[in-house]
Amino acid sequence: MGQIDPATLEFYTTRAPHYTFSGAQSHSRDLDAFLDRLERGALVLELGCGGGRDSNRIRERGFAIDATDGVPAMAKLANDRFDLGARVLRFDELAERARYDAIWAHATLLHCPRAELPDALARVHRALKPGGLHYASYKLGDGEGRDLLGRLHNFPSEDWILSCYIKAGFALLEHPVRPGMASDGTQRDWIHITAKKA
Repeated sequence: MGQIDPATLEFYTTRAPHYTFSGAQSHSRDLDAFLDRLERGALVLELGCGGGRDSNRIRERGFAIDATDGVPAMAKLANDRFDLGARVLRFDELAERARYDAIWAHATLLHCPRAELPDALARVHRALKPGGLHYASYKLGDGEGRDLLGRLHNFPSEDWILSCYIKAGFALLEHPVRPGMASDGTQRDWIHITAKKA
């Protein structure tokens, strides 16, 4: 994001302790299956590490982790809890080329404005090694908007988000859609995309 949406940034800055020390403390449900696709010791970038639970699990599984978050308060609290060496990185600051074996972005890129998502996905694609894997999850909808907590979401349709990945040069491996409860209390379908750098 050229600039992190101010209301979304403020939400995560002020709510960082909540997201770090409460909620479902276990790692994301799709993480282990994603990691099972990787060679041991692979280098994984997490975009939007939040409280650090997924990055910590990635490290526990024997992978090298580069934990990042666009919100300084989140990166700090992830480090306070798990000593991850997490650093501050926005989507538009990802400039690596062919460095990572995998990029994990659970419930992160959904905050990228729709107009900027193609650039963000191009950056993810460039940062992956040939054959590298990427996971991201999005709340489905009918256009950019805010949830009841004031956070910006791109709320893509299934067809639109999959076309964005294909245009960015990814091969789609799987993209199940499941119902889920959002943190603002609303029920939405989520799409869980696993893609490969073609």
